[in-house]
Amino acid sequence: MLELAAAVHGDIEAYVEPGARITFAEWIGRARSVATQFADLGVGKGDVVVLWLPSGIDYATCYAAAAMIGAITTGLNPRLGRREIESILQQADPALVVADGLLDALPGTGHRLLSRDALCSDTSRSAPPSVELNRRDVVALIFTSGTTGTPKGAAFDADRLAAGAAASGVMSAPYDRRLTSTPFSHAGYMFKLWDQLVWGSTLVVPPTPWSAQGMFDVLRNERVTVAGAVPTQWAKLLDVDGVTSKALPHLRIGVVATAPAPPELVRRVAEGIGVPLVVRYAMTECPTISGTEPDDAPEVQFRTVGRPAAGMDVRIGSDGVLEVSGPCVMRGYWRNSELTAEVLRDGWLRTGDVGVLGDDGNITLVGRRGDMYIRGGYNVHPGEVERTLTGHPSVKHAAVIGRSAPVIGEIGVACVVPADATAPPTLAELRAHVASELADYKAPDELLIVDELPLTAMLKPDRLALRELITQRDRDIQRRQPTR
Repeated sequence: MLELAAAVHGDIEAYVEPGARITFAEWIGRARSVATQFADLGVGKGDVVVLWLPSGIDYATCYAAAAMIGAITTGLNPRLGRREIESILQQADPALVVADGLLDALPGTGHRLLSRDALCSDTSRSAPPSVELNRRDVVALIFTSGTTGTPKGAAFDADRLAAGAAASGVMSAPYDRRLTSTPFSHAGYMFKLWDQLVWGSTLVVPPTPWSAQGMFDVLRNERVTVAGAVPTQWAKLLDVDGVTSKALPHLRIGVVATAPAPPELVRRVAEGIGVPLVVRYAMTECPTISGTEPDDAPEVQFRTVGRPAAGMDVRIGSDGVLEVSGPCVMRGYWRNSELTAEVLRDGWLRTGDVGVLGDDGNITLVGRRGDMYIRGGYNVHPGEVERTLTGHPSVKHAAVIGRSAPVIGEIGVACVVPADATAPPTLAELRAHVASELADYKAPDELLIVDELPLTAMLKPDRLALRELITQRDRDIQRRQPTR
């Protein structure tokens, strides 16, 4: 498939990163040379190659090179901590680690290391060794972010990755120019590469660190047609001077992953930029599950994560947890049959998300089962409370954390980034707002105003960090209390 893409899309740009760009023909040519280099270093079919590289051309080249010789690629998110990296290396047991000048910092010993600077760029080298490849061979290991435990490696073969491209729907069209929002080590890219090979699309990598102005400049200068970003990034983009539909005439669709976009955000993007904002629901173990469509009714856009993607089936388990089945589901966790058996039964993957499947086929997410807390005997899912809070005009972003409390068991703490820092909302205002749309016991009992929500490596609210902020606040309050 790589060679076919080079032949069909040869002169089309495959990747654009700050300061560099490369065509399909150049990319695949370079990948051949690196594949030969990998083979010379002893990497063969079924071996694991770990990439500790920033998102961009070198990462894509190594991914393609490993695939050419039947090796398995996994990536290390640059934002992961030492303990998480050690866990991934131990589980993956790589034959080779390619790193970006960070070799001295690499945990553990015994791994063959290759510096990014030493990657072969001589496209005249001999072709890589011929390897008999099977579409059922594992191609990629995608590790979970590990925010609540040890990272787990979801294994995917070529058939499963190709199925993601087939199910991409409105997000893909011939020769799109796509702005990436997640690291290449993320499930989104590992699937996206196969979609790219089919459609000849260009992946545009934004500069780091991310900024709203930088995103605007890239969208405009690179004539991006499809842009993915988390809700926080879309909201910040809209605040940049000059962001209008006239300034971004090539942009045809915006994408938000993992959860419904706040209604106000969807409206602002439509009015301010002139493009629809669609939602894509996915997870590491199944990077394509469902999504909304540009012509969906507002209630669908605002409250759901759309309908199952082509070939995917969704059902609700007896405990309310969503279960999915189809060609995009992982084969299992790498070398962990026990854990695989816990989440994958008879082809059905337990997502851990509590949800509702409507008569119209649309999926409504209630929240993560593990995030749920019990207030006075009633289950409260932070996700639905957070979505309600962000509908308040004084709230820019919100996350709700359950904490223990006497008598009542647990209560909810709303961590809120105000729309106007000089006029933050009060707890009474937010409780009244939530109680007007949800059961009164779901209204938060405490309020913590923050400048920004801490985010995980996957750009989701970091609930562990928020718990630490709440604990620190409680300590500060106790210290200020007079001693008797």
